[in-house]
Amino acid sequence: MRREPIDFACQINAADLILQGARADRRMEDVALLYGNSEMSFGELDSFTNRVANAFRPFLGTGDRVLMLLKDSPEFVASFLGIMRLGCVAVPLNTRLAPRDIRFIIDNSQATALVIDAEFVPLYRAAVDGRSSPLFVVVNGEHQSGLTSFHEIVGAASPTACSQPMDPDDMAFWLYSSGTTGTPKAAIHCHGDVVVGDEYMRTLGLGPGERVFASSKLFFAFALGHTVIGGLRAGATVILFDGWPDATAIAEVVERYRPSVMLSVPTFFRNLLRDRVAQNACFRSVRTYLSAGEALPVCLYEGWLAATGAPIIEGIGATETIFMFISGTPAEHRPGATGKPMPYADVRLLDPAGQPVTAVGAIGTVWVKMPSLCRGYWLQPERTTAQFRDGWFRTGDTFSVDAEGWWHYHSRTDDLLKISGQWVSPGEIEKCAERVPGIREAVAIGVENGDGLTRAVLFLVADGDGIPDNVERAQLEQEVSHQLRTTLSIYKCPREMRFVDAIPRTATGKVQRYLLRQQSTPRNENQAERSCNAS
Repeated sequence: MRREPIDFACQINAADLILQGARADRRMEDVALLYGNSEMSFGELDSFTNRVANAFRPFLGTGDRVLMLLKDSPEFVASFLGIMRLGCVAVPLNTRLAPRDIRFIIDNSQATALVIDAEFVPLYRAAVDGRSSPLFVVVNGEHQSGLTSFHEIVGAASPTACSQPMDPDDMAFWLYSSGTTGTPKAAIHCHGDVVVGDEYMRTLGLGPGERVFASSKLFFAFALGHTVIGGLRAGATVILFDGWPDATAIAEVVERYRPSVMLSVPTFFRNLLRDRVAQNACFRSVRTYLSAGEALPVCLYEGWLAATGAPIIEGIGATETIFMFISGTPAEHRPGATGKPMPYADVRLLDPAGQPVTAVGAIGTVWVKMPSLCRGYWLQPERTTAQFRDGWFRTGDTFSVDAEGWWHYHSRTDDLLKISGQWVSPGEIEKCAERVPGIREAVAIGVENGDGLTRAVLFLVADGDGIPDNVERAQLEQEVSHQLRTTLSIYKCPREMRFVDAIPRTATGKVQRYLLRQQSTPRNENQAERSCNAS
């Protein structure tokens, strides 16, 4: 049953809005979370959330940022909700960030506290090595002395609490993503941003008694918005998997829990087909599949439909919007098209001069206005001004619209690469590789493999004349790979390197990336696709 619109004349709290449906419909005994061999009801999750809020209350003030370095678990969900219930700002972090990125975020966010799984404590210590950490650190799991135990303080806290009343435009949670410089930027989301989450999920048929599962991790906007925020707000059960996904593990989750709706990225859908697990009977029990993060190739759509009997619905959202602004639905979708604008989203297609693009098939840049749009980027006023204008957000995605109103994705308007659903800065990769002795120049480009998915290829020019011999090339590749993997987050590291005599450039010195792209037809399937770091 559709609930009445939120009255933003009064104060609210995002944690209450997310759990509101189960409470209003007196379904607090319904299962909210499934994980491992256990389950947690909405009532139990509400009490767990209260305990987190009460445990943290003595150490935090309204508006304080709390970093979360947690796997997908009840502790993640309760911490995310409890931090917001307290009036603080929850900041989930990618658990595969490099130490330097974590250190930047600690400084940039001016965070007060960190909630962290014990296995990530060494990562945190590497991030703050050589400096005194300003954070109150709470550790989930077995850990060394000197750090506060999550379950000790939460277990001793009261299960009842009153949410801190907040204005709709007060900060509730941030999500960090990389910008064109490679430096993470925080999208500021507020308490009022969560209200449309259930609207989108209901277009997928998700409601009480239904189950939703995302192979992507909860620190991604795609998964967080469409499970913890949208799924719980719709009264559905969220399936949690705390491991890093591979085809076999995800098949086991689907076999055990039989989700109604499954979310993933095209690369991972392809992995499931490649490893021949998509043909398992359990995948035919899923009613709706949803893909985002990168464009879904038609051949992948067709292969999935043949294997499972169910189509993949495509959509596009952003860290800045949380939810989809263009999407198909189970009732109406078309292979090769991203979808149509959602009812709650105003979407415009503009040319470089800011004028509407109205011709059928003409390409323009998408601008969007919707209730879940973030309020800009933390401490990045120039970037905020460039991308946010009069309540509209310039997504940087180029689309065209066909005669029947279907929106078709083309590319990004900048040089960012979208690898397995995550934005990657070529410049960051290139600068890192060029630090290796013996490497004169490096250029990273995105190349489509045979399935239409983008992969990163790193072109290298070595010192000396010409391409190095096999022995020297192998040694340089090993050194570059080591430099990348010890400096960058793992998803930013190209899987393939190629040495060339020189980087092609224009007369003005600009790299002619299209010429490199012409040299980059994938050599074979294994080189073109080896893993899915975003899933």
